[in-house]
Amino acid sequence: MCGITGWIDWQEDLTKQSEVVERMTRTLELRGPDASGTWLSRHCAFGHRRLSVIDPVGGAQPMVRPSKQAEDHDCVVVYNGELYNAPELRKELEALGYSFRTTCDTEVLLLSYVEWGPECLDKFNGIFAFAIWETEKEQLFLARDRLGVKPLFFRREEGRLLFGSEPKAILAHPDVPAEIDAEGLAELFIIGPARTPGQGVWKDMSELKAGHCLIYNRDGMRMSAYWKLESRPHEDDEAATAERVGELLLDTVERQLVSDVPLCTLLSGGLDSSALTSHSVRYYARTGHDQVHTYSVDYVDNDKYFTAHAYQPNSDAPWIKKMHDYLGTEHHYVTFDTPELVGALEAAVLAKDSPGMADIDASLYLFCREIKKGATVALSGEAADEIFGGYPWFHRPEALNAGTFGWSLFPELRESVMSDELREKVRPMDYLGDRYAQAVAEVPHLPGESDAERRMRAMSYLSITRFMPTLLDRKDRMSMAVGLEVRVPYCDHRLVDYVFNIPWELKMAGGREKGILRKALTGALPDEVLYRKKSPYPKTHNPGYLNTVKSLLLEKLDDSSSPLLPLINVPKVREMAITADSTSHLPWFGQLMSAPQLFAYLLQFDFWLRHYKVRIV
Repeated sequence: MCGITGWIDWQEDLTKQSEVVERMTRTLELRGPDASGTWLSRHCAFGHRRLSVIDPVGGAQPMVRPSKQAEDHDCVVVYNGELYNAPELRKELEALGYSFRTTCDTEVLLLSYVEWGPECLDKFNGIFAFAIWETEKEQLFLARDRLGVKPLFFRREEGRLLFGSEPKAILAHPDVPAEIDAEGLAELFIIGPARTPGQGVWKDMSELKAGHCLIYNRDGMRMSAYWKLESRPHEDDEAATAERVGELLLDTVERQLVSDVPLCTLLSGGLDSSALTSHSVRYYARTGHDQVHTYSVDYVDNDKYFTAHAYQPNSDAPWIKKMHDYLGTEHHYVTFDTPELVGALEAAVLAKDSPGMADIDASLYLFCREIKKGATVALSGEAADEIFGGYPWFHRPEALNAGTFGWSLFPELRESVMSDELREKVRPMDYLGDRYAQAVAEVPHLPGESDAERRMRAMSYLSITRFMPTLLDRKDRMSMAVGLEVRVPYCDHRLVDYVFNIPWELKMAGGREKGILRKALTGALPDEVLYRKKSPYPKTHNPGYLNTVKSLLLEKLDDSSSPLLPLINVPKVREMAITADSTSHLPWFGQLMSAPQLFAYLLQFDFWLRHYKVRIV
């Protein structure tokens, strides 16, 4: 994995702008700690930071190869990601007469573009964000993977386009101000920590949407979708469906176990991570690899303060032990205390370039930092709940019929935190209504679906396209901030495409959430793990954390210099902080963000405004 950035300019001579390009590239150093490279021409400049995973010696970037038209017409690539079907593509290209200088997938990707042009995207199985410059055409091609696992942002203005894996690379350009307008503020206060697809939060900055590509040349910019979720009739019965799900999952896990550097799995003892670990152990045993290393995260005194509830029915610890004993993995327990969590809130903002999921981000950042000491690549169970329907909002009528996003059911609470001036500026409820209507209008329904089928289809689509990107972005940004590559097998587009079209009754096989996945994994896991009730990513339940973030927030509210104060309803927030205790439940976002996370989110917001010197326009 890597970090990429670039600058296309029809007026400037970019061969004279090496200092700026180096500055933009340096901002991504944490994403790629192993190597750095730049490539400059008159109208195009690329920067690359590399995390070496495949062919550490031969895979340097930017990489240059001749175009198909002529030997002196080059194609230049910067690329962040992994192609899991690179061996098959290499063979196909060799049969067409291409020869390879490296064993890395970067060269496979570049020569695929040389041969097939933009249609190469249809052939790729992987996670990626990349840019290719064709010197003769003076044309930039940008593309992002189908599910948006790898991030990519851009800013276009007259005669110029800037891009980067993260906003910080674009903000490093001297002509780009750190500004946010009403739309960006609405995203942060009424949508966040989710983000509307294509929204870059920063003023005049956009995200290249998942499954999209972009062409930029002297004629202008053209953006198009090369993949999207489509609805099709499902013909397989329950047994065939479970078999197909099992085959797809096994294939994608085994593809993603390829690495020239140490690899591990994240193990919570739940269905999703246990399945990946089980497949990994069996593959390692079959191919003669060493023992699989597994990692889990917990918090000091969580065993003392944990209380079961609907969103978090049990703790992970006994299930983790059960699984690593069952599979014989080399397990690593990672535990954090409150001061570490609070201390990492700012590092999480720097990784994300905006406020995020508070301690949920911070703990993942710390967790990945520990994993990096023993591994460079990890497999994680992200996205199974969105794809197979595991979240509570799939199963609760109040969420299915709410007329808003199921993971954020109380927008009035969010609005109450905002100052009168901010509410007037961003009109949050109108903004939320428009974004929800936009999302629902995209849902690809089948003719003849019943009302219930339409609701479940819509919830599945919204969870995959609106909620899942939040967790994928979180996982990418926190892990890459410490130079760890995390792979997400449940995001294989073949699996997502197939499961999206499984009727809800089949997904709920056996009357259980994610029932078809459980059926597909029969025999791979102990029955008690196979049928364990879902429990989300663990967060701290230590009241010391709540007390600490409350105290810090109250200090900010008393600081007249805080840039946060004009944006929030200070008396309301003060009351919330003073009265909050361990029994308080403020449903801010999803299953994990409640009172402590709201207070930490506002602390992150204050830090973000100060550190980035954000100007509100």
